[in-house]
Amino acid sequence: MISVRLTSPSGELHEVVGRPGSSLMETAVKHGVPGIVAECGGACSCATCHVYVDEEFATQVGGADDWEDEMLEEAVAPRRPTSRLSCQIKLSEELDGLSVTIAPEQE
Repeated sequence: MISVRLTSPSGELHEVVGRPGSSLMETAVKHGVPGIVAECGGACSCATCHVYVDEEFATQVGGADDWEDEMLEEAVAPRRPTSRLSCQIKLSEELDGLSVTIAPEQE
């Protein structure tokens, strides 16, 4: 199991665990983490699961592909250098302890 820390825009911390291979979005939704709206269900077509990856994990998570990059340009919340869609982050052993902040204004 992979441990993940999601911090809400207001600072509320949610610590959850997920299975390797599942997406961060799936894991957050399964555990009822508020702020991950996921309107498209993980199809990378809505940007309502926008998160800011903590700098410590930015390299391991990697950058967005072209499609995700386009979706992030349309996100309601401001884009940052470590912005990602949580539906596109696949959990793995190297991401154990991953920490992200949920972007505000997801709806």
